[in-house]
This record gives sequence, C-alpha cells and structure tokens, in this order.
Amino acid sequence: MLAKEIKTGTAVVYNDQPCLIRTITVQSPSARGAATLYKYRATNLTTGQKVDITLKGGESLDEADFERKPVKLMYTDSEFGHFLDQEDYNQYSLPLDSVSEDLQYITEETEGVLAMIYNDVCIGIQIPLTVELKVTQCDPAAKGNSATSRTKPATLQTNIVVQVPEYLAAGETIKVDTQTGKFLSRA
Repeated sequence: MLAKEIKTGTAVVYNDQPCLIRTITVQSPSARGAATLYKYRATNLTTGQKVDITLKGGESLDEADFERKPVKLMYTDSEFGHFLDQEDYNQYSLPLDSVSEDLQYITEETEGVLAMIYNDVCIGIQIPLTVELKVTQCDPAAKGNSATSRTKPATLQTNIVVQVPEYLAAGETIKVDTQTGKFLSRA
C-alpha cells in the first residue's frame, strides 16, 4: 500500500517484521519538486520495540497478513495480561510490558478489543479508538465556574488520570480517546 494510504492502526511489514502504525506525521515539501515525507511511529509486534519509518509519497509497504479475532480481557497478573477469544474460547497471554499502554483503557466489559494473530500466534491486541470509562474519583464542581472551560483531574476505573471539564462528578461515564488519552464527551 502507498505511503499516503497507510492509516493509524494499520499493520504493515517493515524490514520483514510486522509493525503496527501508532502515529503519522506528514511533512509537506517546501520547494517545488520535493517529495512529501510520511513519518510513522510504529510498534514492532514481535519484539515490542518502537520503530520510526519514513517514506516518500510514492513509496509503499506491504500490509501484514493478520487475522483479527474479538477478545475480552479476563485478568492480569504480575507478568501477563490474559485474554479470551470470543469465537473459539482460546486463551491468549501477552507480556504486560507489551500491552501495558493498552490495558489502561480497557476493562473486562470493553467491547471491540481485537487479538492480532500472526502465523497462528497472538502477538498483540488492538483496542478501539474510543472507550467508555467510569469516573471513580474527582473533585466536586465549584459554583460559578461554568463560564470558562476549566478542567480538573479525574481518576477513571482503570486508575488512569484524565483532565475533564469541571462540571463532571464521580460516578459518571465518559468517552476517552485511546490515541491521545483525552476526554471526548459524556457517554
């Protein structure tokens, strides 16, 4: 696939390794005749290392041949996150260091989590772009502060802290962007 067609969340083959694209930066040329550069921050799915990929507009990468299966988080222990395949009830265990970023956004009830199967081995998970999480702790709203768009820290059910508008209270459910970790809206 061409560099301009690669999107966030796409799995590509780079240096004979499957990589998941996390972020994309496009650099437009400043001179005539110069090529547009596409810079990707990716995660090598077999080693878990971060990879920087730079392509010109006409260059391409092959899409990795993955099978994606819906899974649910069962539990985590000191070393692994354990996931249950929703189709054939296989259990996949992934090292915590490879899925720790994703685990802060998912619970046992989270829908839309996919296991990425490459050569019959689960090498990672893909989480939805937005998730709904319950606010477990935040400061009470102060009267008269609604004219400005001030924020306050709120602890969510997965123990991640997100900046939310002052009018939100503990017990409410909110939508969070899993790419940026920012509050989107009430659920």
